[in-house]
Amino acid sequence: MIRFLNVVLGLLLVGAMVAAGGVFFVFYHFGRGLPEYAQLADYEPPVTTRVYAGDGRLLAEYAVEKRVFVPIRAMPKHVIQAFLSAEDKNFFIHPGVDPMSVIRALVTNLRNLGGERRLVGASTITQQVAKNFLLSNEVSWERKVKEAILAFRIERVLSKERVLELYLNEIYLGFASYGVAAAALNYFDHSLDELTIAEAAFLAALPKAPNNYNPVRYPAAAQGRRDWVIDQMVEAELISSDEAARAKAEPPVVRLRASAEIVKADYFAEDVRRELASRYGERMLYEGGLAVRTTLDPNLQMISDRVLRDGLEIYDRRHGWRGPVARLRPGDWRDQLARVEPPPGLGRFRLAAVVTVGAASVDIGFADGSRGRIPLAEMTWARHRLDEQAVGPKVERAADVVAPGDVICVEAVTANAEGVAYTDATFALRQIPDVEGALVAIDPHTGRILAMSGGYDYTRSQYNRASQARRQPGSAFKPFVYLAGLDSGYTPATLILDAPIVLDQGPGLPKWRPENYAGKFYGPTTMRQGLEKSRNVMTVRLAQTIGMEKVASYAERFGVVDKLPHQLAMSLGAGETTLLRLTAAYGMFVNGGKKVVPTLIDRVQDRHGRTVFRHDERGCSGCLAMQWTGQSMPVLSDIREKLTDPASAYQMVSMLQGVVDRGTGIRVKAVGKPLAGKTGTTNDSLDSWFVGFSPDLAVGVFVGFDSPRTLGRLETGGSIAAPIFRDFMAAALANQPATPFRTPSGIRLVRIRSESGEVAQGRERDVIVEAFKPGSIPAGRGEVLEGVTAGAPPTTGTGGLY
Repeated sequence: MIRFLNVVLGLLLVGAMVAAGGVFFVFYHFGRGLPEYAQLADYEPPVTTRVYAGDGRLLAEYAVEKRVFVPIRAMPKHVIQAFLSAEDKNFFIHPGVDPMSVIRALVTNLRNLGGERRLVGASTITQQVAKNFLLSNEVSWERKVKEAILAFRIERVLSKERVLELYLNEIYLGFASYGVAAAALNYFDHSLDELTIAEAAFLAALPKAPNNYNPVRYPAAAQGRRDWVIDQMVEAELISSDEAARAKAEPPVVRLRASAEIVKADYFAEDVRRELASRYGERMLYEGGLAVRTTLDPNLQMISDRVLRDGLEIYDRRHGWRGPVARLRPGDWRDQLARVEPPPGLGRFRLAAVVTVGAASVDIGFADGSRGRIPLAEMTWARHRLDEQAVGPKVERAADVVAPGDVICVEAVTANAEGVAYTDATFALRQIPDVEGALVAIDPHTGRILAMSGGYDYTRSQYNRASQARRQPGSAFKPFVYLAGLDSGYTPATLILDAPIVLDQGPGLPKWRPENYAGKFYGPTTMRQGLEKSRNVMTVRLAQTIGMEKVASYAERFGVVDKLPHQLAMSLGAGETTLLRLTAAYGMFVNGGKKVVPTLIDRVQDRHGRTVFRHDERGCSGCLAMQWTGQSMPVLSDIREKLTDPASAYQMVSMLQGVVDRGTGIRVKAVGKPLAGKTGTTNDSLDSWFVGFSPDLAVGVFVGFDSPRTLGRLETGGSIAAPIFRDFMAAALANQPATPFRTPSGIRLVRIRSESGEVAQGRERDVIVEAFKPGSIPAGRGEVLEGVTAGAPPTTGTGGLY
């Protein structure tokens, strides 16, 4: 008997030694070449970069995996408990692998052997971290062994809390959600601390198979799995039976994130994305978890998008009807209409099929079976479009425009142009413009871009015409010529000869004869009137006198262009620039001639909250005080570079205010508040501009075709761009007082005769108040500036017209 026991003990000892050797061999064989697990101690998972508007609302998110990293100490206890109940009850007591779970899974799988049930796993949370971070998703026993080895090793170098933190922030939970914080937002529009027990249990039910428990597609399965997790929490005595009953009574309802909290500014957001990628690289942008506070004013952006769309549509309707979107075959119009692809940029319009055409109205139908009518009054704009943006004869009847089977764009209307109410289901004929445009609004004192609309519709074209399109500004460039003149000693009352001029362009080239838009000449005219009426010849004579080198230096100094050729045609706006650069340059007139750099971004912080970029570079040690103890108010230094004499800048502001009050921008005067600006139109009306400002807001508008062609024979910056500027300013300044432009010290305001520039005597007519620098008030009628021969010849053409 003793001998038998010795044999058994010997066999057990040998078996134990063999088993130990086997375990050692497995650990040695499969443990070689495993990934370095110590890196997890400093691992930072890819985190979503979030971009915010100026008011703190979300503007955009950029991520490869949409994740919001939350430290374990900031996670609610019931969320952690739900995941531990569902995934790893013994997490805080096992060494990385749970032997009891392994035995239980082994027994279960042997019992189900030969059946159709899927094999049960026994992976701990630590093993899942090893798989997710360091191994592949390959299904094999070899990977499971490596997973177990890594789990043991991870537990030796990382705390349980760190392992759990990695797991809860890394795991994929469906709905494009990586990590529990992102899932809470995407499923329930909640932060983690707002989750109920039922919601936390639902999220904890997802790791095994997120798609199988999708609450939208499989609500019963989702609820069943969630209730199982709740039962596990009760069994572990983490919640009471009453809490469990209340949690189970909640239906698993998905609440999408509130769209009202997400600001829509597609062109602006894309420019921010490009800047971040350029500054920090694609990887940091999509994985670095940056927090970006932008300069965007959502209210101004909403106004910008609306007035630009409206302005482009008004212009487009002024130039006639291009025809239907599509034509339907005879037969069931409803089914055919449902298959018509909506054109890009449809926006608020609806697609409709013309069913019948009467003499004074059109009956239309929609894909959902509803019907409506278009009265003739809402179609009279639709004259046939001809070449060069001309239009055909007037519309006399509905059949002049549409025919049965036409697919058209319509918009619901409630009253006609006179305000007379329509009956229900009345629509107006519409079309998506083929013209494009842009609007940008800037704080002139800081360069902060407050609004940017880069086109009619981002879904139609992502090309940003505010920041990317380089076009000739035409007469909108002229203020820089006049500012150079003011800094050269001339005044707004200086007389310049407005008379025919012939310039030599060089050997083999014809003579250049610049002309005014109206084709007339007006003799000696004040510099102010020359700018207000946008006289080309006067601008050329002034540029001749002061020299194109000086004009070019001002254009470059103000950031309009990087390098301007020293040719006289450039004085009329023949050099290309962007709307953003030109608007920022105009902002430097009204801020007193100080340099500002346009910016989309106020501040960038990394994932740890450290500020890595700040647009405002001013220091302020006094601003760091935690409380007021009687100290003086901190004073911020003005570090902006001085570009011109503040008095000259004010004179230019005053002259541009005259453009609005009496000149080519008079349509803007209807706003009824102090505004200034300049129109711009290029040869053949290819480009239309209006750039201007109030005392604290600079705004630029551009309208033109992407492939340049005429906007129409009589179209100018004053007829197309200025009304858009007017409508923007009217809405943007609606609740603000009428603030006058700030006058710098030293400026003398003197009554002069508007035609001659002489000081007015007594009660005279046609008198204006002019701004003069000290010692420059005219004593009588001044000399007439006729221009001198320029050193460099102009290029062919004028560049600017009006």
